[in-house]
Amino acid sequence: MPQRHHAKSPPRIDAHHHVWRLARGDYGWLTADAGAIYRDYDIADLKPFVDEAGITGTVLVQAAPTEAETEYMLARAKASGGLVKGVVGWVDMAAKDAPAGIARLAKQSLLRGIRPMIHDIPDPDWMLDPGLDPAFAAIVEHDLRFDALVRPVHLPRLLRLADWHPGLQFVVDHAAKPDIARGAFAPWARDITQLARNTACLCKISGLITEAGPHWKVDHLRTYVDHLLDVFGPGRLIWGSDWPVVDKAGGYEAWWAATGTLLSHLSADDHNRILGGNAIAFYRL
Repeated sequence: MPQRHHAKSPPRIDAHHHVWRLARGDYGWLTADAGAIYRDYDIADLKPFVDEAGITGTVLVQAAPTEAETEYMLARAKASGGLVKGVVGWVDMAAKDAPAGIARLAKQSLLRGIRPMIHDIPDPDWMLDPGLDPAFAAIVEHDLRFDALVRPVHLPRLLRLADWHPGLQFVVDHAAKPDIARGAFAPWARDITQLARNTACLCKISGLITEAGPHWKVDHLRTYVDHLLDVFGPGRLIWGSDWPVVDKAGGYEAWWAATGTLLSHLSADDHNRILGGNAIAFYRL
């Protein structure tokens, strides 16, 4: 298990978690079918887990496709006592006034990035619509990061997007959600290798136990994590809990313990990069 934080220890960052309040009503994906996670979650619910793991800062990521939720997250971040170091929000990138919306949000000191919910958009080519170019240009102009919430089918499109927008600094969320439960490895591995080799993007080691299913074991994850280490290297990987979604597959503590096992062969410097340093540099925390 990764070392707990002490006064002189390197910072530990959970670079991907959420909070939500069901009564807000804009989480279209979050229904009673979600089971254990169909309830309210706030920073106070997260605090015991990050304290136990020695996490010193977090990145709060959008869970609803509304600017209202982004404002809600910014408010929760400001009230977190300094725990939340950055927020990744949402804007309607297809709207004509998207650049103005991005400029407005960028004035918020805690906003660090933008994330459209690409994995829920029926058209896999959505990100390549020229109508989105002004929004991508505004993300670059305001020195924000782009969280690519994608599935394996989107990886070749993401490679084209990076070519079209060379100034876009982006991270692949949840390693593009490979279908670990069904052992779907080869096509994902091929496409994410191409992305890693031909762009400067980073990749999050997060959400993997959810993709592995409720009966996952560390060995189910190892092939995928070893491949990510091979193609991205420790300098381009970022750890995140994906809490509270991770509660669907064992919870924060189980994923933190699995992380320790999966990264146990790395040096202390490489641990420090993946578990904190890379997120700090990428999101400018």
